Amino acid sequence: MDNAHLTRKQHEFFTYIVDYKKEHEVWPTYREIADHFGYASPNSVTQNIQALLKKGYLVKRDDEEYDLPAEKKSLLGETEETEGIPIRGLIAAGSLQEAIEANLGSITMDTLFPDLDDLFALRVTGFSMKDVGIYDGDFVLLMDTDVKNGDIGAVLYDGETSLKKIYWDDNGLRLEPANPEYDDIFIEPDVFEEVRIIGKYIGHVNRQGFQRAVPKVA
Repeated sequence: MDNAHLTRKQHEFFTYIVDYKKEHEVWPTYREIADHFGYASPNSVTQNIQALLKKGYLVKRDDEEYDLPAEKKSLLGETEETEGIPIRGLIAAGSLQEAIEANLGSITMDTLFPDLDDLFALRVTGFSMKDVGIYDGDFVLLMDTDVKNGDIGAVLYDGETSLKKIYWDDNGLRLEPANPEYDDIFIEPDVFEEVRIIGKYIGHVNRQGFQRAVPKVA
């Protein structure tokens, strides 16, 4: 399963080898990894690497060495140069007109997301928002902006995070799931100072691509 969730130990293993590669520009040897984690045998290193390969966090190169997949190269400070989506000409949205082909540049991430600097992503775990199309393993795109009553947002409370529809009134804060199998979460007014809205949901990314949030009807 590609990009499945890592266990805590697998995450620590992955973080170590990536940090080592960033610092030394080469991957650590099996012995260096075994020594770092106190493994009695390099077989434990092999098992962890195989798990990362299976879950899509590592890939095998043609020379049989492991490497990061393209979408994770940014963890090493490497980014693939992309030119965006090419704009190949003009098309009429009125009466029929002669097709005009031209190189009109490209649509980039900055074009799609004018407020790109205010965006960040989190990966979803669980199914409490499945009725709005957000499933376990999806990546939600969040914007650092104000959240209105009824918006979907990410909340940080008592050291824990949750993605829910957010409502508040004099009785406190209510976090509403989009799945009847889950209960609402109620937070009393006197603990509001412990609650932080960390981002407004604007869309999510899954295997079908980018799914934009449906605007609320006033």
